[in-house]
Amino acid sequence: MIYAVLKHLHVSCVALSGAGFLLRAWWMLHDSSQLQQRWVKVAPHVIDTLLLGSAISMAVLSAQYPFALDWLTAKMGGLLTYILCGTMALKRGRTKRQRAVFLFVAVMAFAYIVSVALTRNPRGWLIWLF
Repeated sequence: MIYAVLKHLHVSCVALSGAGFLLRAWWMLHDSSQLQQRWVKVAPHVIDTLLLGSAISMAVLSAQYPFALDWLTAKMGGLLTYILCGTMALKRGRTKRQRAVFLFVAVMAFAYIVSVALTRNPRGWLIWLF
């Protein structure tokens, strides 16, 4: 029962995190003052902390760990790509063009992570191509 609750929390946080990222990216591309609101700066940290906490808890409860399972290792690699490219897209990219390119890569990494989670295969969505 507790695993099911954690999984629902995790999936909900994935949806909130992805939607929040896309919203902040939209605001960044349109130079919106919304990005300066306090809740916009705090909410992603709260959501992502819950997301990570639920992931670690599920891994411990199910005894499924990265580096022991290839699909979890792939998710971690995708997550690192998503975080690094997301940071470049929202904050550190020097030009709008750079930010847009990093945004595209971050969104693709996010989609890859979700596809790996759904298929439990490190190829993710590519499983249907090969």
